[in-house]
Amino acid sequence: MIELTDKILTDVIQTRPAESHKGTFGRVLVVAGNEQYGGAGIMSASAALFAGAGLVTLASAAVNRTALHARHPEIMFLDWAETAALHESIQSADVIVVGPGLGLDPGEQALLRLVFTAVSANQTLIVDGSALALVAGGAIPFPQKPQLILTPHQEEWHRLSGLPIARQTVRANQTVLAQLPAATILVLKQHRTQIYAGQEVFRNTTGVAAMATGGMGDTLTGIIAAFCAQFGQNKKPLPATLAAVYLHGLAGQELAQDHYVTLPSQICNQLPILMARFSCAGS
Repeated sequence: MIELTDKILTDVIQTRPAESHKGTFGRVLVVAGNEQYGGAGIMSASAALFAGAGLVTLASAAVNRTALHARHPEIMFLDWAETAALHESIQSADVIVVGPGLGLDPGEQALLRLVFTAVSANQTLIVDGSALALVAGGAIPFPQKPQLILTPHQEEWHRLSGLPIARQTVRANQTVLAQLPAATILVLKQHRTQIYAGQEVFRNTTGVAAMATGGMGDTLTGIIAAFCAQFGQNKKPLPATLAAVYLHGLAGQELAQDHYVTLPSQICNQLPILMARFSCAGS
């Protein structure tokens, strides 16, 4: 198992070119947040914004529009009930996140089917939260076309893989991963998060208990999305994913030096500071 270090950040985070525009840094679509769990979508989209994605859109339940725009007017909003517009937005995105706070109702199952049907081979699809539960329940299979990144915590992986937490060994996890669509990346969230890509296994070395609060996983999905949109070009999403996981933990670790609890919103605010530091270090 390969342990991650600061080197992954200096390898991945690049100084922004002088001649660039918002499209240069990728288009991220987050499909998340029903009426009850709207915060999950907002946190995921906010993390993508602060982690540097050029254009971020949140497709969510209509009731979440005002809360999003009061917090971050830079993020575009789409009512996910407008299925034609959602289909168009999916096709124009570089990276799609689906699942945080999505819900399990029939209408939300239909949304997930729409996303899985509309994505194409040149896109990256990050599947989290409720979307993982719907797949685990047998309602909807994973699509075969896009680059898949799965971000379950250990109990979600138990439901998806059939492996109880005590049996989630590297070998067992790799065996299950081999049965999923080709080139799937697994980000298995735990005390020291493990990242699986084929026969390669990486272990994150950042993060602290102060980060154990609601919305932290939603924030991670947004960072992964932004990093894949900016730094995962030429079908190389693995280094971008590794850097996102490491940076997420590092942000919490630094904040925890004088915060008993670190919140997802605090993590977001820390991201541009750390990215500036490590982009300079790598130049």
